[in-house]
Amino acid sequence: MRSIHITQTQSNSCCTTAPVNQARHEAASHSDSKSLPVIVIGAGPIGLAAAAHLAERGEDFVLLEAGAQIGQHVTEWGHVRLFSPWQYNVDKAAAKLLAAQGWTAPPEEELPTGQQLLDLYLNPLSQLPVIQSRLRLNSKVVAVSKKDTDLMKSAHREKLPFEVYAEEAGGELIRYEAKAVIDATGTWGHANPLYASGVWTNEERSLSNKVYYGIPDVKGAERDQFIGKRIAVVGGGHSALNTLLDLADLQTLNSATEIIWIMRKSSVAEAYGGEANDQLSARGELGSRIHQLVDAKRVEVVTPFRIQKAKMLNGKMSLTGVHKEGALVISDLDQVIVNAGSRPDFSFLSELRLSIDPATESIAALAPLIDPNVHSCGTVRPHGEQELRHVEKGFYIVGMKSYGRAPTFLMATGYEQVRSVVAYLAGDLEAALKVELDLPETGVCSIS
Repeated sequence: MRSIHITQTQSNSCCTTAPVNQARHEAASHSDSKSLPVIVIGAGPIGLAAAAHLAERGEDFVLLEAGAQIGQHVTEWGHVRLFSPWQYNVDKAAAKLLAAQGWTAPPEEELPTGQQLLDLYLNPLSQLPVIQSRLRLNSKVVAVSKKDTDLMKSAHREKLPFEVYAEEAGGELIRYEAKAVIDATGTWGHANPLYASGVWTNEERSLSNKVYYGIPDVKGAERDQFIGKRIAVVGGGHSALNTLLDLADLQTLNSATEIIWIMRKSSVAEAYGGEANDQLSARGELGSRIHQLVDAKRVEVVTPFRIQKAKMLNGKMSLTGVHKEGALVISDLDQVIVNAGSRPDFSFLSELRLSIDPATESIAALAPLIDPNVHSCGTVRPHGEQELRHVEKGFYIVGMKSYGRAPTFLMATGYEQVRSVVAYLAGDLEAALKVELDLPETGVCSIS
């Protein structure tokens, strides 16, 4: 394997501490890049699944995780129960590797929490020697490029290896060479803002002590922050439904808890989903339970409401915007919880030639399948390596990030994506093209 050069003492399968030898560097042939590893960025469910498929096929790889542990983002929603059962949450290649070490799979029909997903599946998977030996924690990828070649240069570009720049906890920069790169970093931690325009402002950032982005643990560690308070929940997806249901439980304990639900949908019925018609019963139940809360007037619904301004007044927060066709101010809020979706981070990919849809920020070929402007179906036809290609050959974005801002991703989709991508990288073109994905119907593709 060709050596690459780093700024600190470290020894592994793809790095060396030797000083740069420019003559040798330029003389290296392009053909030997095939002997380099595949770099997987992000050790969440999809990144670990990619590692499992690479291990199963005997491909060399390095798995880089920015956090101090695998599944770092999952820990932030560990209290949340998934609406998809174990059947859809365990990758097949990962299950085979685990079973060979005596692992017992959880019951297929049970619904795990995020923490159970970590404890019962992701942690055991990451501890398998074939994965653990290639896992680098506290390694934040700050850039990916083609070797010694910026975005503008085209000569010999396809023949050049990738360079992945990762900063370790101490600030040291390590440079990895790779024959292919799989970005499985997801979109968690890159929340959409309050404002309907989608623009982040310092005005909104200054309110961080009153605004929570994500699904707070309102029945656990963060209970005192919300019980007995006047709270607005912004968003109409499944995260918002989970938050509303948890707040309703607090309201049962303390009737002073006020819940205001803010959306941009033309009708609250759009947020209920397929309810009894949803093939994932737990997902359908979310909508049904919220429907009941709204009918019982335990949740005040304001929709459509497009937020234009947020500010503090006498220790309370107010939201100003347009409700239907008139101005509206929602005031005296103690807390605002934003569940308005998330967006991908492309900042570290600026030197690569990407194929990104300008509206959804998804992979361009996926956009017609998932664009909520076109349809509201949660079911996406099978897709794999071919649809996930970029102009930059050998680079792939998989998992939730491949969907950009679209909200309909399921873990099973990501598992099938990485199976197909890894098959292609291993030279098994037939397996890469034979994409099979059986996702449960949402029970709704339009609202009458």
